[in-house]
Amino acid sequence: MPADPKHPADEELLEKTKMSFSEHLEELRTALFKCLAAWMVGTLFGFAVGWQVVDYVQTPLREALDTFYRGQAEQAVVNRLEEQQAAGDAVPDDIPTAAAEMADEGLVPEDLYVDPAELSKSLGIEKPTADPKPFPTTRENLIRLRLYRTIETDPRLNVISLSGQEPFMIYMKASVVVGAMLASPFIFYYLWNFVAAGLYKRERNMVYLYLPMSLGLFFAGAALAFFVAFDYVLDFLFWFNAQMGIAPTPRISDWMSFVLFLPLGFGISFQLPLVMVALERVGIFTIESYRSSWRIAVVVIFTISMLLTPADPGSMLLMALPLTVLYFFGIWLCKKLPRGGTPQ
Repeated sequence: MPADPKHPADEELLEKTKMSFSEHLEELRTALFKCLAAWMVGTLFGFAVGWQVVDYVQTPLREALDTFYRGQAEQAVVNRLEEQQAAGDAVPDDIPTAAAEMADEGLVPEDLYVDPAELSKSLGIEKPTADPKPFPTTRENLIRLRLYRTIETDPRLNVISLSGQEPFMIYMKASVVVGAMLASPFIFYYLWNFVAAGLYKRERNMVYLYLPMSLGLFFAGAALAFFVAFDYVLDFLFWFNAQMGIAPTPRISDWMSFVLFLPLGFGISFQLPLVMVALERVGIFTIESYRSSWRIAVVVIFTISMLLTPADPGSMLLMALPLTVLYFFGIWLCKKLPRGGTPQ
């Protein structure tokens, strides 16, 4: 690689720091060992907070389940009141409002049937009959009671596991991921020290510029997915469950995989401006081609957003609209960041 004409001392500096192949391997081994040690230390801390992490990442799911079953309870109350109204019983004048108020209170209706003979016996008011009813009985011979339980005690809001070892494996996965996140600054530092020794000063400056931007874009995309997009995704999926007449019973391992996939997809897609800069730097595209093809780019962005998110329009728009803005931001970066890597 030729020396930077603006920094002629770079070539001399690199010459002084040259190492043999075996020395490079030893340096790489040391860097990897330090990275692994940092990850292990971070994972030890992850073991201490793994329980809280697993519980916290279930928050969007629990809130969506709560909303779903409140809606189911509201519809059940409406159906029952309409039955009573058709039978000539007294019901509230505004049935939807009455049902919504009960749902807001978190009351989930449940119909049970009681044998009147058994009920009388339990209450101590049983009367002898000359012709006892045959067993088994039928619904017509039972008393239909509507009972209510609170939404907080509804077991359907709990995430399930299908094997004894599944919660333990989820805890281990969460702890390892937390360890990797905590150790990531140290891992990058050790790897960067190894790579930077073979770079010119200008190239190191470019990394110092682009890396914070890359990390910021990644975390912005991941945060948008976790704190905003999950609500739209879950609302759509549970709405579809309701249309199919299927009650959702989420499995913890499936949910954890989903939690990792969607923020990862958002975070990677938010690297678009930096990818545009890289393609412009190597000559594949130009600033003018970016400008003239923006309509095609928007169509591609919406198509990719549809593929990277579930089929609901909410999450697709949450990815596509920021990416469209980032596309034009990428054009601005290509203009403002010349090949030297320093803003104009």
